[in-house]
Amino acid sequence: MTTIRPATPSDIPLIRSLAYPTFSHTYRSILSAEQLDYMLEMMYSEDSMRRQFADGHHYLLAYADGEAVGYASYNREGESLYHLQKLYVLPTRQGEGIGKRLFDAACSAVGEECPGAAIELNVNRNNSALHFYERMGMTRLRSGDFDIGNGFYMNDYIMGLQL
Repeated sequence: MTTIRPATPSDIPLIRSLAYPTFSHTYRSILSAEQLDYMLEMMYSEDSMRRQFADGHHYLLAYADGEAVGYASYNREGESLYHLQKLYVLPTRQGEGIGKRLFDAACSAVGEECPGAAIELNVNRNNSALHFYERMGMTRLRSGDFDIGNGFYMNDYIMGLQL
C-alpha cells in the first residue's frame, strides 16, 4: 500500500537520502558526473532545501510498505500557474504506480489551493520520464536550454496540464 504525506523541513534529511540514488539513477546516462554533482549540491544541499521550504515549495513524500520510496515538490509561480519541480521514485520501486500517485497528489493539492490552475514542469529532452508525463495527460508546450551556472545547461521540454 502506498501513502503520500506532506513533508516539513524536518524531513530534509529523508528527502536528501532519497534524492541522491534517484537523481543519479535518472540522469547518469544523460549528464556528466560533474553536472550531476553540481546539480545535486545546487538543489539538495541542506541550505538549498531550507530556502526552498522558506520560499513556498511544497514537498510530498511517498511511502510503500512503511518505507519512504519517493518524493515530489511543487511551487506557485503565478496567479494560477504552478510548477512541479521534482518527482522521483527509488529505482527499485519504479513501475509500481508510486510516481502516478505522487503526480496525482501534487495535482490534487494544487487544484485544491487554486481551482482551475495550470501546472508545468521541466523534463530533460532525453529523459525517459517524458513518456510518463505524457501518459499523465501533460503536453509539450515549448523547449529551452537553461543556464544553471558553472557552464552547465538543462536541455528541457516544458510540459503543462490544465487542472
